[in-house]
Amino acid sequence: MSDVIVVGAGVVGAACAYYAARAGLDVTVVDRGPVAGGTTGSGEGNVLVSDKEPGPELELALLSNRLWRSLADLGGFEFEPKGGLVVAETGEVQRQLAELAAKQDVEHTLVPGESLRDYEPHLAEGLAGGVYYPEDAQVQPMLAAARLLRHGAESFGHGTLRLRLGAAVTGFIRKGDHVAGVRTSQGDVLGDAVINAAGTWGGEVAALAGVDLPILPRRGFILVTEPLPEPLIRHKVYTAAYVTNVASDSAGLETSAVVEGTPAGTVLIGASRERVGFDRTTSVPVLARLAEQAVALFPALREVRAIRSYCGFRPYCPDHLPVIGADPRVPGLYHACGHEGAGIGLAPATGHLLAQVLTGSPTDLDLRPFRPDRFAEESS
Repeated sequence: MSDVIVVGAGVVGAACAYYAARAGLDVTVVDRGPVAGGTTGSGEGNVLVSDKEPGPELELALLSNRLWRSLADLGGFEFEPKGGLVVAETGEVQRQLAELAAKQDVEHTLVPGESLRDYEPHLAEGLAGGVYYPEDAQVQPMLAAARLLRHGAESFGHGTLRLRLGAAVTGFIRKGDHVAGVRTSQGDVLGDAVINAAGTWGGEVAALAGVDLPILPRRGFILVTEPLPEPLIRHKVYTAAYVTNVASDSAGLETSAVVEGTPAGTVLIGASRERVGFDRTTSVPVLARLAEQAVALFPALREVRAIRSYCGFRPYCPDHLPVIGADPRVPGLYHACGHEGAGIGLAPATGHLLAQVLTGSPTDLDLRPFRPDRFAEESS
């Protein structure tokens, strides 16, 4: 019998388990696959504040950014406080970036076009300028999820953490109206509370409990280059179109140049977005477009080989906000899903806030903008 069952062993579920265990709760994590076997394993590891509009998600990102920096003491997941550079191709776009940065009220530096190469020596010529965000960072997402689970299992106070992998959740156990556990392909798991941290499949898990969450998969591809002998790119670098695409409601294909190096010497190239269900078919035209955009931003990449690609599915919510908190429709059910492409960056804050809710502590942020029943209110 656990105090909390976490459905999902991706980075959000791992963060929920870690902070719940640290708060002294007994936690069981259930996943139908391995640790980080879903969206987390297909992510770049973004820990960003630069791409957030002012409001609840930016507040969540700032809290999470601080928590990631404290978690970096755990080691073992390649935390890189590298900073992010958003670049503009035209003066008008640079003006828009400057206006956004001023509204965000986070640390930033406006970079004129002639100074861009002080930040990134290999950038293309002719760019109008950019904005540098020193708080942007990167982690290796699979290592981060595994590390959080490992440290969560190293008992904090009276809490414990157990893993049940290869166990698909097939239903919920009720005691009256209250959730009392989950049914899985490996038997029942009993618990006083259940956290739905199933990422892109969060809507399916919610449906098993009889509630609706409109979470849809939004596919994205990443290109990976061969390891380079010397670092080519210092920061996370992306064009202003990325900010627009993040906030877009379009189901069609959208791409923007997002380029960054890794400690292994490879370069990660993105980003694409499209809602095509769970279709994993490799799209060569999309990969070609990503490569073309990356070379336009960093011409030196033209001579670098791409060695592989992969795709993942971001958990898209219609209002672009995650679902975090207790579900008033089903006592004992909590949600931590729908983060779209920001789940890795927002994971620590999500887990921290839910641990506060579960232990009856005041929360560091107002969770009302993220409440699970907000979509039912909108449709009524």
